[in-house]
Amino acid sequence: MEIQNGQSVSMSQLEVLPYNTFYSDIIGLMEEPTAHCVNYFAVPRDERLTLICCIAVNASHSIHVLRSEVGRDDKLLPLTNMHRAFHVFEREIHELYGLQFQDHPWLKPLRYAHDRANDASIYDYPFFNIQSEEFHRVGVGPIHAGIIEPGHFRFICEGEKIHHLEIQLGWQHRGIERLFVEKQKLLQRATLAENIAGDTVVGHSTAFCQAYESLAGYQLPEKLAFDRTIALEQERIAIHTGDLSAICTDIAYQLGNAVFGRLRTPMINFFQQWCGNRFAKSLIRPGKTNFPFTPQLADTWRNTIAKYKPHFIEMGEHMFDLPSVLSRIERTGIVPTTTARSLGLVGMAAKASGIEADIRASHPYLRYNELNIKPIVKTSGDVFARARVRYEEVLASIQNIERLIDLMPAADYQPQTELPLRPGMLTVSLVEGWRGEICHCAVTGAGGQLTAYKIVDPSVHNWMGLAMAVRNNGISDFPICNKSFDLSYCGHDL
Repeated sequence: MEIQNGQSVSMSQLEVLPYNTFYSDIIGLMEEPTAHCVNYFAVPRDERLTLICCIAVNASHSIHVLRSEVGRDDKLLPLTNMHRAFHVFEREIHELYGLQFQDHPWLKPLRYAHDRANDASIYDYPFFNIQSEEFHRVGVGPIHAGIIEPGHFRFICEGEKIHHLEIQLGWQHRGIERLFVEKQKLLQRATLAENIAGDTVVGHSTAFCQAYESLAGYQLPEKLAFDRTIALEQERIAIHTGDLSAICTDIAYQLGNAVFGRLRTPMINFFQQWCGNRFAKSLIRPGKTNFPFTPQLADTWRNTIAKYKPHFIEMGEHMFDLPSVLSRIERTGIVPTTTARSLGLVGMAAKASGIEADIRASHPYLRYNELNIKPIVKTSGDVFARARVRYEEVLASIQNIERLIDLMPAADYQPQTELPLRPGMLTVSLVEGWRGEICHCAVTGAGGQLTAYKIVDPSVHNWMGLAMAVRNNGISDFPICNKSFDLSYCGHDL
């Protein structure tokens, strides 16, 4: 069935396809160059599994939803053999439900969930190995300083040169998707959404609200759509600015680190003035907001950005013109376009490798139809390209907010505190977070209760891109390659 972003469809209308037809239809859809898998998951039903696959086709601005039912002991032909981007989805289905994909090229655990199909330990992860006197292994983690979750990076090197990197995450499985089903109160679910990934509060909260409101049949008022669009663009400005500072840190460019770091502060502090929290928690809620964007906030934002923008541009011009900076970020951590497309990279990482991957343009939502978003695309696929996409997206987001403020609608709606869900429905909600494509899929049962909730953070698509980026680079280049992607550990572990 073909639907649009944020649309709900009755599960009874989704034809149950034999797996062979399900498989061939997906392969057929993927022949379209702009098609990619946004979600693929299993829902348990007694002794069987319902498979749901969502393929977005950017050229037609549509999402194709396919459904099949299989036995838990069935042995299935893997989609990964035809399209590598499916590996994360099939690996997760295998580890959670024990479903076998025959001749799968990489059927290793995606993470170690507490409720996985078998009792294997994360310490038994089958790392790839090379038997040679010329190669050595370097392990990093799982202990990490700071507040991020632990992860393990296993390098195979020849001297300083990286030949292979394997990334193992999921040491602290939080079970957030399960909690979406178990929790019954709307506030509990909204709080879960804004804690999926701490650096993407607005992105994930908006995806959740869009999904929940769609299941409830709620028509989003113009002013509420306006507020959320402003918040998404502001989050992009704030996080990209901080990441430019962090990239400068990893190449020992202290001036860039200091200036971009200072400029990040007023951007996140604007959220503090807006809703009382620097990361926008409590701002986005289904059917309402407790903190409407006002003309007074618009004046505050204009004054803040007037001080921010000239310093941001000046620092960016210095950074991208300095030979010592360029020598560290140009031709470092390259992901060619063919590799990025094969792995299904999304968002900023994809755009840096020549792919127009931006949900705001391909599957517009909220007020993005009015903004005529043009994805910022580079072709070199290196650290320079990923940093440059950030820099130019900040400037574009400033323009987007300026245009929106000029079109600010009146607050002419009544907040909705009760949003009962319609029974037997499925929805697909796509949002372009600052990191890339976010997908929330939700399914309701016969009583209107949530029976399944499946989240795909952009990091899930992009971690393998980082592994490919560091190949044939020196191991000392790993920190800057890693920061240029800036992927989420917790967004991977849901």
